Amino acid sequence: MKLKLLFIISVFFFLKINAQNYIFGKVVSEENIEMTDVTVINIRTDERISTNRDGHFMISGRAGDNLRFIKNGYERFNTMVTAENIESPLNVKLIRMATLIDEVEIKKALTGDLKVDTKNLNPPRKVEKLKKDLDIYIAQKSDPRILAARPGEFVQPKGQGFSIGKVKNKWDDLDLMSYLRSALGEQYFTDLKIEKSQIQHFIYYVFAGGYERQNILKYGYVSDPDLMRFQRAVLVRISSYRAPQTQK
Repeated sequence: MKLKLLFIISVFFFLKINAQNYIFGKVVSEENIEMTDVTVINIRTDERISTNRDGHFMISGRAGDNLRFIKNGYERFNTMVTAENIESPLNVKLIRMATLIDEVEIKKALTGDLKVDTKNLNPPRKVEKLKKDLDIYIAQKSDPRILAARPGEFVQPKGQGFSIGKVKNKWDDLDLMSYLRSALGEQYFTDLKIEKSQIQHFIYYVFAGGYERQNILKYGYVSDPDLMRFQRAVLVRISSYRAPQTQK
């Protein structure tokens, strides 16, 4: 009799310990919209069910089970069942996956870096010629001795009130660049994140963007409206400017 009673008690505890409960819950999106056809998997038992049109689900399980929620286009979600989940509904929110954008081929455009732009837009031979011509031009403007007359060479005298040949502009781009740099001050360019060594290159980049300066160069004079036009052109061009990389 005692053995029979002990057997019944053992069976009772075994059934209680291994009894299956049911987990109820609801799955919503980030916008709190009920999600249908979300696959819910109990990893321990491999039981699989789907949420209904209201986002609700019911699956057998117990505390300690691992539930997995899968929906195409959303990040996979895992959660551990607790004793609280047995007594009250389990609410799950799925996060949408980041959409991968196909690679788009972008045609090369001006970068503001003279070396890069000339390499992209011209054959190598033309690049070398352009660089040499630019170096010669800058050297001529920076060293007056190159423009001095050679020994024995005739120099046409110039007087006030007349000129010989075609009338030339009073300024060139270097003169205008020097004036703008002085009028605006180097702090103006520093505030734009332009390094001191790149100020000249940046001003040329603004000129190349279509800054109208024909009358300025002709008369050698910059009016207040001209200065304001330059500052507006700077704001347009600064976003696409890339300073040239110095070689180490």
